Amino acid sequence: MRGRTVNPRQIGSFPMLARRRTSCYRILVGLVSTRIQELRRERGTLLMGVLNVTPDSFFDGGRYDRVAAAASRIDQLVEDGADLIDIGAESTRPGAPAVSAAEQIARLEPALRYAVRSGLLVSVDTASPAVARHALGLGAQLINDVSCLADAELARACAEHAAPLILMHARGPAASMTGFSQYPEDGYDDLVEDVRREWRSARDRAVAAGLGECDVYFDPGLGFAKNARQSYVLLAELARFASEGLIVVGPSRKSFIAAADGAPPDQRLGGSVAACLLAAARGAAIVRVHDVHDVRQALRVAALVERGSRVEAAHAG
Repeated sequence: MRGRTVNPRQIGSFPMLARRRTSCYRILVGLVSTRIQELRRERGTLLMGVLNVTPDSFFDGGRYDRVAAAASRIDQLVEDGADLIDIGAESTRPGAPAVSAAEQIARLEPALRYAVRSGLLVSVDTASPAVARHALGLGAQLINDVSCLADAELARACAEHAAPLILMHARGPAASMTGFSQYPEDGYDDLVEDVRREWRSARDRAVAAGLGECDVYFDPGLGFAKNARQSYVLLAELARFASEGLIVVGPSRKSFIAAADGAPPDQRLGGSVAACLLAAARGAAIVRVHDVHDVRQALRVAALVERGSRVEAAHAG
C-alpha cells in the first residue's frame, strides 16, 4: 500500500461491497436517499449513532433523557464520526409500555432541534404518525419504524415530507414481546422468505401511501420476533435481501449477542462490532450503533485490509 492514500472516511464494507448498486437506484429517488447514496460512495457503510432520550431503553435508558446530556451525546456522536443520528423517545425493549405521541414529542424535541443544527442527517425512531409529522416539520430527514408499518399513516407522513422510511421487520408491538431474543423455533416456516414476504407486504402498503420503493429501506429486525439463532441466521443470510434496496441493520448491544457468552448489554461491545463487520460485508448500507468510534475503527481496518489485498492481487497479476 506504499504510496497510496486512503480516504480516512472510507470506512465501510468494505468499499467494494458498500458501493454495490441495486436496480432500485436506476430510477428517480428522493433527495435524502440521493444524499445517502453520495455518502456511501464517499465513505462506504454509514454509521447511524443512537440517541435514546428515554428513561427505560434496554442499554442506555436514563442516560440522555435530560437536555444537556442529550446535547453532549450528540456532540460525541459527531466527534466520533457518525454519518446519521437516530433519536428515539419510546423504548422498544420487550414489554415496554406504549408512550403517547405528546410524551414522545416532549422528550425528543430539544434533542432533535440540537441534532438538526449539527448538519448530520437525523432520523427519528417512532411508529407514531403524529410524532413523525412533528419531527419532520422540525427538520428530521428520516423516520425509523420498528413496527413494520402498523399504521400506514406513518408512510403518508413520510411521503408528505419526501422523507425515507426505515421499515423494520417485526411482528406486533414491543409490549407483546415475551422477553429478549425469545421466539418459538417453529415461529417461521422459512425464516428468510417469511421475513421477506411480510416486509414486502409492509413496503407495498408504504408505496400505496405515497412513498417511492427506493425510499423504503429494509431492516431485518434482529431480535424483534426472533430468537438468538434466528437473528444469527438473518445476519448470515443478509445478502439475500439485496433485492429489497438499501439495507439498514441494528445489531448494537442486542440480546442475541449474549448467546455467545451470556454477556449483559454493557459487555457486548465486541459482539456488536463483529455483527457490524458481518453486516457490512454482506451489503448493509447503514449500521445503527451505540459505539460509533469503535465500529468506525473496525470498519476502517477492514477496508484497509480489503484494499491492500486488491492492490497485492493487481500487482501479482
